[in-house]
Amino acid sequence: MIDLDLVLLNMEAKTSTDVINDLGKLMLNKNYVKDSYINAVIDREKELPTGLNIGNFYVAIPHTDSNHVNKSNIAIATLKSPVEFREMINPEGKINVELVFLLAVKDPKEQVTLLKSLMSVFQNKQLLIEIKNAKDKQEVAELLKNIII
Repeated sequence: MIDLDLVLLNMEAKTSTDVINDLGKLMLNKNYVKDSYINAVIDREKELPTGLNIGNFYVAIPHTDSNHVNKSNIAIATLKSPVEFREMINPEGKINVELVFLLAVKDPKEQVTLLKSLMSVFQNKQLLIEIKNAKDKQEVAELLKNIII
């Protein structure tokens, strides 16, 4: 089940770093991640960007190595206005992301399972639009009930 304290709706941010900082602080406050986590995610995003084009709907899945994580979870932000992330497939390309899933994975073996369940979400553009337009955190959790954390 999604931790509702890790969901931000209509988040206002100017940059991808702002999004990662704000979501990372939510995880840090609940001790899901270590103090090093936020900077590690930002550094990794510079080297290995995580923006994805899902058929003209843009998401990002920033994350970092498991040694910065205490307990696995996902923080989710729907963005009030799109924020520029670099693209995973084409790191030189930039896309305007509307939905961010900040991943914290403790056991690297769990990452494959988590990414598979996220990919099933990403293959359903209508579901992504419903998440983006969710009116409350509970609605987001219900839409993502099949995600295995």
